[in-house]
Amino acid sequence: MNIKVIGVGKLKEKYLKDGIAEYAKRMSKFGKFDIIEVPDEKAPEQLSDAQMQQVMQKEGERILGKIKDREYVFALAIKGKERSSEELAAEISKLALQGDSDITFIIGGSLGLHPDVLARADAQISFGRFTLPHQLMRLVLSEQIYRAFMINAHSPYHK
Repeated sequence: MNIKVIGVGKLKEKYLKDGIAEYAKRMSKFGKFDIIEVPDEKAPEQLSDAQMQQVMQKEGERILGKIKDREYVFALAIKGKERSSEELAAEISKLALQGDSDITFIIGGSLGLHPDVLARADAQISFGRFTLPHQLMRLVLSEQIYRAFMINAHSPYHK
């Protein structure tokens, strides 16, 4: 199985990099796990609606350029469907059984995801209504993907 996480912006904090690297190492026994960073669009602090849309569009084009046609795509979005760890594990297992072995998760930048990215997604997933820094979200998502694989492997890790 090939799992890819596409995130906007460069990960800066060492502790986040270290945590993600640990989960990537653990994931290697289940398949390939990649984190793809696309540049965030520089923008002034105060943006008009038009400027916000322009920033999201440019970031969205960069994201879409990293997705292949055959990939099953989960977009992380506040309005997405909340899932338990067990539900995500079951969904990943079902995708694998259907032959969808290339799964991509997308984390947008500080303004969110452009509608074109959401339209490309096969599913939208939410980690709740609270806001997390998108860099921290990469670590949280990496752990949850690893947890899903451990659930599917009937490992005691999940307990």
